Amino acid sequence: MIYIFFLLAGQSTATLLGRLYYDKGGNSKWMATFVQSAGFPILLPLLFFFSPPTKSITSSNPIASSITRQPKTSTLVFLYVALGLLLTGDNMMYSYGLLYLPVSTYSLLCATQLAFNAVFSFFLNSQKFTPLILNSLILLTISAALLAVNADSENTSTVSKGKYAIGFLCTVGASATYSLYLSLVQLSFQKVIKRETFSTVLDMQIYPSFVATCGCIVGLFASGEWKSLSKEMKEYQEGQVPYLMTLIWTAVTWQISSIGLLGLVFEVSSLFSNVISTVALPVVPILAVIFFHDKMDGVKVVAMLLAIWGFLSYIYQHYLDDSETKVKKANSNEVSVALTEV
Repeated sequence: MIYIFFLLAGQSTATLLGRLYYDKGGNSKWMATFVQSAGFPILLPLLFFFSPPTKSITSSNPIASSITRQPKTSTLVFLYVALGLLLTGDNMMYSYGLLYLPVSTYSLLCATQLAFNAVFSFFLNSQKFTPLILNSLILLTISAALLAVNADSENTSTVSKGKYAIGFLCTVGASATYSLYLSLVQLSFQKVIKRETFSTVLDMQIYPSFVATCGCIVGLFASGEWKSLSKEMKEYQEGQVPYLMTLIWTAVTWQISSIGLLGLVFEVSSLFSNVISTVALPVVPILAVIFFHDKMDGVKVVAMLLAIWGFLSYIYQHYLDDSETKVKKANSNEVSVALTEV
């Protein structure tokens, strides 16, 4: 429950702070991307605390974990760099989505993440499609389509239809990329690392985040946006100190969200952590209406309800799978006891 709270609270707050940065005068896409990964140093104390990999995870996680030979350093470096670059592109697309879309629409579009996760899990993690998962996939697709055709009703007086389309496509693309990222992380545990301790999960967060942060710094200087940061801070509507605090707390809350995400990966699986993160989707639009005065028209309400329905359908399938696993385990134990007695 603590991990779930961290994930939901961190994700919701970070999304709202990201929107606040843009609304109050921030305009640097690379800076908005930078803060999504730059807070990783706050996880270093956890890495030092859990560094001895002496205890393997013993849970119902489908990833079989055991103490095995460490993979080659070159393999790990390649893995972390590849995941870090993927994370950089994902964060950049999320930044464009927040820049060009109302935060409520942005959050609801992230519901497509579950549909993409189902597809990638099927091909990469041997996830089976069931009627409930297909139902979730269809509902989430319809929900996103409703938001797409509802563009004309949005308050986009300062955003052209072309930029709105870019924001829409970037947000959907970011959802797909993040789903691919989590599936690749789970695949890496299965095929490369072949064990799962809390320290290895932290490694999987910290090192790709370090690569992503370096990539953002390169992008910040290569694009020339660094030259306008001083002016941007001075012209920020709330003042220079609130400007810095907005960026700092955005970075911190993204890491709080990551701690929750890591905790759920540690206790259950990356797929389950992705499912839980969608619980924040109905919360953020409501908060956006309160704090940013976003419109919540009928089409958006229907889209939100469909997204919730799709989420519940998805989570119910996980409940059924978990129940089936427990029954099989109980039957297996009974057979083992019977054979022992014989």
